[in-house]
Amino acid sequence: MSDLAISRELSEFRKGIQAGISIGIGYFPIALTFGLLAKTSGLSIYETVLMSLIVFAGASQYISLSLIAYGTGIFEIILTTFIVNIRHFLMSTALNEKVEEDQLLNKLIYSFGITDETFSVVATKEGTAATGFLFGVISVSYSSWVVFSGLGHLIGAGLPKTIQESMGVALYAMFIGLLVPSMKKSVKVVFLAILGAIFNSIFTIGHFMAQGWAIVTATLLSAIIIETAEVIKMRNRSVHHED
Repeated sequence: MSDLAISRELSEFRKGIQAGISIGIGYFPIALTFGLLAKTSGLSIYETVLMSLIVFAGASQYISLSLIAYGTGIFEIILTTFIVNIRHFLMSTALNEKVEEDQLLNKLIYSFGITDETFSVVATKEGTAATGFLFGVISVSYSSWVVFSGLGHLIGAGLPKTIQESMGVALYAMFIGLLVPSMKKSVKVVFLAILGAIFNSIFTIGHFMAQGWAIVTATLLSAIIIETAEVIKMRNRSVHHED
């Protein structure tokens, strides 16, 4: 029986690797760009690879680079990345109903590898997702992200100084590239981005608070206002529907 169980897990692991290859390929340009920007932001290759090893979250790592460039404190960086990754609570809860029953240790290990991409692959899999399948998907995506982050830093180190300094513009281009697709899908995201930009500009230009806290406060305020407006809108619709 134990041999059959091991054979099944290996089979599921191979299926996970096959399913995760597309994620690994997709991570190639993003992780490479992160490595390049990390180099131009002043991070060493060890710091760059270590960040990818222990964080493994593209959006958070890009935001961290911008905050580091502003000289933001550690607490503000941690709080900002926590806010950005709050959605992982929902994704983890959804996957908990999808995966097979297993010991807590295994769940703790593969929960670290949950990203938007790995979540999508596992969530859309037919039937229950085996532990081996999750480890297969995550091992490919995680390895790709870490390796190409380091490779990007090495490539950045070999670029001429003038190009390295100009790479800072790519960070803003990356944020725009991440934001625009979401703005096309939802008007709420458009208002959220505009409101966040306005609050951040007010706090920064008016010198009300440090750059790091300005970003955190602007994000929280805009999210609270937009979600409050959404709740009021839904209630009004409900009242009109009842009438």
